[in-house]
Amino acid sequence: MDADRVGRALTRIAHEILERNRGVEELALIGIRTRGVPLAKRLAEAIREISQHDIPTGALDITLYRDDLMRAAVAAQPVVRKTEIPFSIDDRRILLVDDVLYTGRTIRAALDALIEFGRPKTIHLVVLVDRGHRELPIKADYVGKNVPTSQSQSVQVRLTEIDGRDEVEIQDA
Repeated sequence: MDADRVGRALTRIAHEILERNRGVEELALIGIRTRGVPLAKRLAEAIREISQHDIPTGALDITLYRDDLMRAAVAAQPVVRKTEIPFSIDDRRILLVDDVLYTGRTIRAALDALIEFGRPKTIHLVVLVDRGHRELPIKADYVGKNVPTSQSQSVQVRLTEIDGRDEVEIQDA
């Protein structure tokens, strides 16, 4: 995906969110660090442009909830970043945002982390790319693009806010 396709995918997702939720009442976006955060902010802006309503947006760090934290590569120096959810999630319809859905383990960790902040009415998953190969029974509610991959490949999402450009690439290992 080039920058134009990334932008179109996010605009389409914003329209789907508004249509399925019949507006913005009780909605909030929470991005999973790192690339889910700018994606959540972009979706909030797209929703605002369409509906003229602001959507609360937050950032969730899942480092301490990962199931691979004790493995050597991660345990050496886990980088714990800040979770910023400046609103109550109680009784809200949360849209959890991430860049790539793969095994489902990141989302499981995010759900565990999120529940510590309250009891949302619903949690729906928004991803820019779904590449398949699930290990856990997790499915995205909103998908920018389904990208069939082999397990030996990786999907690299680059966003202007972090990487200086918007693109999605599949790389062979």
